[in-house]
Amino acid sequence: MSNENKLILIADDDADYLYQIEMMVKSFGFRVKTAEGQAEAEKILETTKPDLAIFDLMMEQEDSGFILAYKARRKYPDMPIIIASAATAETGYSFDLYDEGNKGWIKADLYLEKGIRPDQLHREINKLLKI
Repeated sequence: MSNENKLILIADDDADYLYQIEMMVKSFGFRVKTAEGQAEAEKILETTKPDLAIFDLMMEQEDSGFILAYKARRKYPDMPIIIASAATAETGYSFDLYDEGNKGWIKADLYLEKGIRPDQLHREINKLLKI
C-alpha cells in the first residue's frame, strides 16, 4: 500500500501551524484531513478512521489533545497517535510517554515538541505506520 492510501488526521487550533504540518505531511505522500480544534476532530472521528492522528495538546482546553487521544483510542484502539505541542516551552510542563505513571493516562504513542523537523516527523510517522 502506498503512502497515498494512508490518511493522516491533524488537529490544531493554530491555523498557520496546521497549514504547515498539513503541507509537510502531504509532501510525504499521505492524504491529510485537518481539524481546527478538538470538537471538529471529534466529528471527523465519528465517521472516519484515519491511519494515524496528530493532535495539538492545547486547543479549546489545555488538555484537548489528551482528551482527543483518549476518545480516539477508545474508538480506534490500533490507530497510532502523536501529540505535538509547545506546552513545555510555554508552561514548563513536560510529558514522558515512557514513564510508567504517564503511560496509564496519556493515550498517545508519541509526544513531540513543536518545531518538528520534516525528516523527524516523516521518520516517526513511518515508524508508527510500520512502513
